[in-house]
Amino acid sequence: MTERNAITSLRSKFHLSRRTSRTVWRLPTWSFIFCLLFCGPMQSICLAQSEVVLHLPMQTAGPNSLDPVRGSSTYDNIAASYVYETLLEYEYLTRPYKLKPCLLEEMPEVSEDGKTFTFKLRDDIFFQDDPCFEGGKGRKVVTDDVFYSLKRMADTSNQPKSWWLMADTIEGFDEYKEEQNEAEEFDYSVPVSGMVKINDREFQIVLNKPFYRFIYTLAMFQTSVLPHEAVDQYGLKLSRHPVGTGPFLLDHWETGVQMVYRRNPNYRDVRYPSDPGMLEDGTAPYLGYEEDKALGLYESAGQRLPLADKVVLTMFPIPQPMWLKFLNQELDYSRVPAENFSQAFIKRKRTLRPSFVEKGIRVVPLPLLDLIYNGFNMEDPGFGGYSDEKKWVRQAISLAIDLEEVNQAFYEGINLLYDGPIPNGLEGHPEGHSAEVNYRGPNLQKAKALLAKAGHPNGEGLPKLVFYTSRQPQSVAMAYMSARKLKKIGIKMEINSVDFSELSEKLREKGAPFFGLAWGADYPDAENFLQLFYGPFQSPMSNNFNYNRPQYNQLYDEVRVMPPSPERTAKYEKMRDMIIEDVPMIGSMARTRYYLIHSRLKNFKPEETFSNWVKYLTIE
Repeated sequence: MTERNAITSLRSKFHLSRRTSRTVWRLPTWSFIFCLLFCGPMQSICLAQSEVVLHLPMQTAGPNSLDPVRGSSTYDNIAASYVYETLLEYEYLTRPYKLKPCLLEEMPEVSEDGKTFTFKLRDDIFFQDDPCFEGGKGRKVVTDDVFYSLKRMADTSNQPKSWWLMADTIEGFDEYKEEQNEAEEFDYSVPVSGMVKINDREFQIVLNKPFYRFIYTLAMFQTSVLPHEAVDQYGLKLSRHPVGTGPFLLDHWETGVQMVYRRNPNYRDVRYPSDPGMLEDGTAPYLGYEEDKALGLYESAGQRLPLADKVVLTMFPIPQPMWLKFLNQELDYSRVPAENFSQAFIKRKRTLRPSFVEKGIRVVPLPLLDLIYNGFNMEDPGFGGYSDEKKWVRQAISLAIDLEEVNQAFYEGINLLYDGPIPNGLEGHPEGHSAEVNYRGPNLQKAKALLAKAGHPNGEGLPKLVFYTSRQPQSVAMAYMSARKLKKIGIKMEINSVDFSELSEKLREKGAPFFGLAWGADYPDAENFLQLFYGPFQSPMSNNFNYNRPQYNQLYDEVRVMPPSPERTAKYEKMRDMIIEDVPMIGSMARTRYYLIHSRLKNFKPEETFSNWVKYLTIE
């Protein structure tokens, strides 16, 4: 048999894809030997087939930082979650969301008063091998590593973005933060009264009050556990050289192009979730179980994680190249860009077109706990402030903007429009998606009347409204649509399109008078969205609006320690209505992502509330 005929025969017998880097052969031993003996140049290809490689997209120019303390965006979260791990994580398939142990042996024990949490680390957790360790060998994770990682959030020299997660939460932590940042050198060895070490594997965290949301923060990437050796050795370079306990290692990072991860060879024995089966009463164990079962999401049950050997994460600041690469079989999945919705779907039915179905592509719609908005810097002298006149101007701007037109033009009309900052599905969301009093446009007549009432008829006397948005074409086009609306009431808007990293820096410095952004849920509770307006969390923390109402702050202090109840919901609604009235933001819209998935990608259940699901994916 000639070499060429041998190759043709093998392709026929084993359906060899030309995209060799993503194909996994399941060859019997005799076939593998045959390949080695007779294929000649094919030998290297045969060996390469044993590697499972995922080709995944990231719809941005990339993360800003892989340092859990410095990172804050969704993209930072995604990229960091391959390498770093947290004390808790979400069960991959279960809905509604359910937390489970990750670095812990079991779920933490909580005292009757809800203030003391007792933890026990697993005994098989090791940091990845790295030159920062003696002999290059990763050591075991201990209690001190957990405390050290949390304390990094208090060190202002780290430029922490997420201190809001810990502010006024752990006993003695705020005092520690203040004292150490005023000292000549920040001392991580100084104890915090609410961080109690029992031994190297067991510890307690004592809260000031029984904060309901605290348990969720333990699954957020900002609370990832990392070693002091890596920080000592790499300093600021830690942002690009992560050292964690996770299933993958960062192999290399080409800024703005791609990140490549490889399997962590020393990752502990963690298994794919087993099939829970139907309950004794005949009901499903969780929402969507039957669909997951039918899609084969339990076929990998019991297999050791991660299932892939390599992950290639490619960056797409502009969605069109991502879409074309997906259609060309170069990506395993893709979100459907809004401008390509009609190409993939029969719009009236929102069903996938037969041409896509015939290729084995499946679709998964994912409604997001989502807040898309335009925000004001409330400290801006032109459009910020709390006087009636300033408030009327912002209300007029909100009334001039037509969110439904934006929805139809850029999202095929599939976004959910609602009033206030609380997404659908969470307590405090307005019934029917509309609050009793709102300033949702378009209503140009009322907008002009409010401007005149504020002393600015036809916009007279108002400065130019300076707007910052990401450089994505869709974001820029949306901004120009809003600018045309504002021109009709006499307000001129200057549009600045910048990279996401530059936008983030502008917000940190309080340098964006008006800006476009989105916030996805860190955890499934309205408090996660209401904290965006809490005065003490102003930039550079999460409150990019720099909104600071004493009455609102007091309400937030109350709700953050309350368990779910009708009383808490009533306070949520009051806070929602304050935001609607003061208009620090114009919104809201919530997206439904449509994920298209090639049949070769197995175990993929799209999710954006948490990001550590890549370890469950494989290629057939």
